[in-house]
Amino acid sequence: MGAAHRAAVCVPRKLVVVLSLALSVCSSVSAGSAQAGHRIDDYSYRLGGVAAFAEMVHRGVKRLALSSPMPPRLMDEFIADARTVAAKEGVAIQREPHLLVTDLFPADKTAGLEVLLIYTGSTLNEYAALKRRQEDLLSRHAYCGAARLDIARQFGRLLSYTDEHIMQLLQPVAAQACDARPAG
Repeated sequence: MGAAHRAAVCVPRKLVVVLSLALSVCSSVSAGSAQAGHRIDDYSYRLGGVAAFAEMVHRGVKRLALSSPMPPRLMDEFIADARTVAAKEGVAIQREPHLLVTDLFPADKTAGLEVLLIYTGSTLNEYAALKRRQEDLLSRHAYCGAARLDIARQFGRLLSYTDEHIMQLLQPVAAQACDARPAG
């Protein structure tokens, strides 16, 4: 089997894994809700999201995943249970009060909020290096053009987004001045 054929086979397998995980989470949430006769609370919903992303990271479908953004007070309550879930899946989590802001997402989605980084191996080091690179560019008023686009693309790749999806997210972003913080 040639390399091109193997690559073509791998993408659908990843898609099948993601869809299977999503269906599994959705069906167990639906079944649990119906049996208990109540709605899922926000805390449990967020924790289920961490569990699903932790499994995806553990299985290699994603290199880095993010929890839902939440206020620091809620994160204080949430992190112990998230650590338990992450440990069960064999992944690490890191509390991130200052998520890397790029043109992939609107900056206001995480302003004043925290997320959990869900990862394995050296991915956290790659994320930290990308943040340092962005800060260096910002300090030199050089965060524009190709450099700015490259930071966003690298962050998208760490999140295991396809190049096509990264470009779709970046398409509506207008050119920014070189010293501007990402507007998203």
